[in-house]
Amino acid sequence: MSDDILSRANVVAEGSATTKDEAIREAGALLVSSGAVDGSYVDAMLERETSVSTYMGNLLAIPHGTNESKDAIKTSALSLVRYDHSIDWDGEEVRFAVGIAGVGDEHLGILSKIAVVFSDEDEVAKLVNAKDADELYALLEEVNAE
Repeated sequence: MSDDILSRANVVAEGSATTKDEAIREAGALLVSSGAVDGSYVDAMLERETSVSTYMGNLLAIPHGTNESKDAIKTSALSLVRYDHSIDWDGEEVRFAVGIAGVGDEHLGILSKIAVVFSDEDEVAKLVNAKDADELYALLEEVNAE
């Protein structure tokens, strides 16, 4: 079980952030507290955002660190924070911040799994309407499948 990319502890149904930077810190803090990354990785997530927006469409942003921050990653992991109110992400509406840390190139496979889920508007609606973090986790558990 510990090999799961997304752990239940890293799913938050009611994020507290109100700004893009706060949301990045919130998603990053989950990765830090789970032991996946060093604290410096969160700074790299914020730095990455200054050069390229991680907004993906369909209410989703996927903040992640810079290539230079690979040393801060101990193990591949995801975090997901849902917000009751949209966060302004460079003029786009975000309700989900998914923090990603990938060892080597592992983040590419993780990104594609998340993209598949969020490309389906029916799936996104289920995530928006999930009653709690347990339900959110259940809906996203497929990202852990090999």
